[in-house]
Amino acid sequence: MSGHSKWANIKRKKEATDSKRANIFSKLGKEITVAVKMGGSPDPNVNRKLKDVIAKAKAQNMPNDNINRCIQKAAGDSSSDNYEEMVYEGFGPCGTAIIVEALTDNKNRTAADLRSIFSKSGGSLGQTGSVGYMFDKKGYILIERTSDIDEDTLMLEVLEIGAEDFVSEDEYIEIITAPENFSNVREEIEKKNLTILEADIRQIANIKKELSDEEIDKVQNFLDKLDDNDDVQNVWHNAEI
Repeated sequence: MSGHSKWANIKRKKEATDSKRANIFSKLGKEITVAVKMGGSPDPNVNRKLKDVIAKAKAQNMPNDNINRCIQKAAGDSSSDNYEEMVYEGFGPCGTAIIVEALTDNKNRTAADLRSIFSKSGGSLGQTGSVGYMFDKKGYILIERTSDIDEDTLMLEVLEIGAEDFVSEDEYIEIITAPENFSNVREEIEKKNLTILEADIRQIANIKKELSDEEIDKVQNFLDKLDDNDDVQNVWHNAEI
């Protein structure tokens, strides 16, 4: 994927419509709720998982007021929905490998909905491990590249505390870490007041699937349908889009 096309995709996400943005914030709110409950504290200085989700939410331009309301609600409402983390694997249209991460209060509903989306798009849900070997779980941090960044110094510093890869393009810098080193590297970048565009733990494809223009449209439509599902948090794929 060229740097230009990747930057265009990032800007397209940032310029999402109000309805799309509301959907993104709703999903992030779920993640914050789960992070508060699983981490046992509403304090991000104590709850590392919550701190990571807050960084992810801020990278998606979620307002601080929204973030704080989600934290307070999760901390103060013991009767709120108890979400369960689920991971589904399968093949999408055109033989693409797909991993779907969901937060759900009804596993049967979520599985049925996803099975329908896969089937109607020409794909199929598979068993655990059916496509997982095509992906590596990594921490991923994307920062805006500006003229005042000393790239050599930044690279040495993040590599020293656990980054595995550092890629500089015209308009952004990608940093890849092992999952266990993600928080330390992200916090080091935050201390430098650099603009973080994306920051999360993700499944990065190690086997890519090249597609024609017609196939790209078909796969993108399928991915959009998955994103529109309320239970779906993240969708990882190996398509070259």
